[in-house]
Amino acid sequence: MSLLIGGIVAVILGVIGFSLWWNAFIIILQGGIPIMLILGGILAVYVGFDAMQDNVREERQKQDEKLAKAHEEIEQVKALSEQYRDEIERLKERVKNTP
Repeated sequence: MSLLIGGIVAVILGVIGFSLWWNAFIIILQGGIPIMLILGGILAVYVGFDAMQDNVREERQKQDEKLAKAHEEIEQVKALSEQYRDEIERLKERVKNTP
């Protein structure tokens, strides 16, 4: 109950103070709003820059993964070509040895 009465008293005093010091309130708003806009803009630029860096990192990681996969495929093809060369050499030897 005392909390309710305290809240009502605070609201009444706030309305009285607001009406008596309206000009001071407007002056505070005139000084505070541009500062809040500047700080909000700085925060938005920082968050946007951070998001852009994350996108660049993700793209670089995807490219690195593709490059690693391409290297693996190249190694597999090299190994397969080596097997084919060996098989060709064996077949050449077999042909030379047949009468």
